[in-house]
Amino acid sequence: MKKFLLFILFLTYSFSSTAHMAHYNKFNKIEMEILKDGEVIGYNYYFFKKDKNKITVTNQIKFTVKLFGATIFEIEGYGEEKYIEDKLVSFNSKTRQNNKDKYVDLKLNEQENEFDIRGSSYTGKASIDNVVGNWWSHKILQTNSQISPISGSIKEQIVTFIGKEKLKLFGKTYDVEHFKLTSKDMSIPKDKRLNFDIWFDKKNALILKVTYSRLGDWEYRVKNFE
Repeated sequence: MKKFLLFILFLTYSFSSTAHMAHYNKFNKIEMEILKDGEVIGYNYYFFKKDKNKITVTNQIKFTVKLFGATIFEIEGYGEEKYIEDKLVSFNSKTRQNNKDKYVDLKLNEQENEFDIRGSSYTGKASIDNVVGNWWSHKILQTNSQISPISGSIKEQIVTFIGKEKLKLFGKTYDVEHFKLTSKDMSIPKDKRLNFDIWFDKKNALILKVTYSRLGDWEYRVKNFE
C-alpha cells in the first residue's frame, strides 16, 4: 500500500516570490476534500494565523480507503509551517499511515542559509530553494524540488503549462491555468513516478484541483476558502 503515498510537488512559473505570503493574508482557512474513484474519502484543511510579520500555517489531513467494507489504507496527519517575512523558518509534521508513524522536523539554519531536516525518510541538509509540498501554497510552482510534508524526502519535478481553462467547482466557475507535473527522473519505478494534473486560480492564488491515478483515480479539490 506504499503506492498510495501522497507526493506533493512542482516547478517554475511567473509569480513574485517576495510577495508570496502577502497573497495569503486574506485567508483564514482553505478546505479541500479528497476523492478516490469519485467518492469523498477524506479532507485536507489549512488554517492561517497571522501576527505582524509572522504567519503560521497548520495542515490537517485524514482519509480512509475501504474495500468491501474493510479499511485497506488510511492516513491521518498534522503539520505546522512557520514563516517570517515570507521566509520559511520551521516545519513540523506527524503522520500516522497504516499504523506506521512518519514525521518531519525542519529548521532554517540561518548561519549556513539552508534547511536542516530530520525526517522518517531523510535526514540531512537541503537548499532553501526547496518548498514544503503542501497544496495551499502556489510557491510550489516556483521551485525545481519540494520536501515531502510526510517524510522529509526531497523530490525533483518538472511542470508543464497546458493552457487556460474554465473550471466548475461547487456551482462556481473559475478561470484557471492547467499544469501537468511529471518526475524529472523517469528511470524510477512507474508506480513511484509523479504524474499529476493541477488547476491553478491565479486571481485567488489558489490551487483549486489536483488529480492523479495510482491504484485508482484520485482528486483533491477546494470546497471552501475564507
